[in-house]
Amino acid sequence: MAALGPSLTGARRLVVKIGSALLVDEHGLRGDWLRGLCDDVAEWRQRGCDVVLVSSGSIALGRRTLGLPLGALPLEQAQAAAAVGQIRLARAYEEALAPHGVTTAQVLLTLEDSADRRRYLNSRATMQTLLGLGVVPIVNENDTVATDEIRFGDNDRLAAQIAVTCGADQLLLLSDVDGLYTANPKTDPTARHLPVIEALTPEIEAMGGDPVSGLSKGGMKTKLMAARTAIAGGCAMAIAEGSVLRPLSAVANGARCSWFLPESDPQLARKRWIAAMKPKGALVVDEGAVQALRRGKSLLPAGVRTIVGDFGRGDPVAITGPSGETLANGLTRYTADEARRIAGHRSDRIEAILGYTGRAALVHRDDMAL
Repeated sequence: MAALGPSLTGARRLVVKIGSALLVDEHGLRGDWLRGLCDDVAEWRQRGCDVVLVSSGSIALGRRTLGLPLGALPLEQAQAAAAVGQIRLARAYEEALAPHGVTTAQVLLTLEDSADRRRYLNSRATMQTLLGLGVVPIVNENDTVATDEIRFGDNDRLAAQIAVTCGADQLLLLSDVDGLYTANPKTDPTARHLPVIEALTPEIEAMGGDPVSGLSKGGMKTKLMAARTAIAGGCAMAIAEGSVLRPLSAVANGARCSWFLPESDPQLARKRWIAAMKPKGALVVDEGAVQALRRGKSLLPAGVRTIVGDFGRGDPVAITGPSGETLANGLTRYTADEARRIAGHRSDRIEAILGYTGRAALVHRDDMAL
């Protein structure tokens, strides 16, 4: 087993999940802790790192405001508490990051948003745009509309999905435990802490336990499920105890945690995933587009000569050259009908042809595997 995990200070795009028990206690929002976290976030951004926060706490804040008891709530009460708490949670992050000149955005998602291809692509594009504009997205499950069938159910798995969606290279789960142990350290004195996990073996997965906090829904089982998603997407993941006032700095300075090592880097993992998909159609391009693709460019409508098959937005398509050779697989940003209408035209003509503003690339280079 490796001695050391990745360095948090080396993250290029970092997703941080904050558990309810860290953010909210029996007295309400832990303002000092939140300000300390946001001090860290501002510092990481100054280093050139994109940061996304996946934050629990809306139901915990809302139930206190509404006078609802601790423990499991009926669905309609939990959704009401989330509606009340979500606005308070977003405002708290906005006020804590504003002194650093950091703009925040609220992003609410459900499991259905990641399962549906169109919604997934929309959420991915929105996240990429926000990060490109220097915004720190504050992500939470949309508890006000989610039902059991379309829920993640915990923010550990939501955070892992967000990390993969936005191409993060590191995911940090801040919780009330300092990592993975061979057994529950609260009940087994022989339990050993595991600083680095190189592979999620059945033995490792069997070490998952139950939640230890009355405010937290996620236990070690959900964290291991999150790890599987993250590392398969090329993202390193750490579990760390986050109650200190500067939790990111603490992990960067050597605080005890458990690192799960990724199977590859995020971009390579995504390219492999796209390359393995079965195309639902084909885009035949001219020689100019062939040369542009080989230089790492996106595929623009102007370079497309023929559309083959019937496909929807976000579906995998083959990109073939004038002689029929397959050049790449990619995820199209337009339906087959739309692609036929804009093929051969400059990108600045898309709105005039389709009647609405579209994306400049038919297949973006980030969604293409040569």
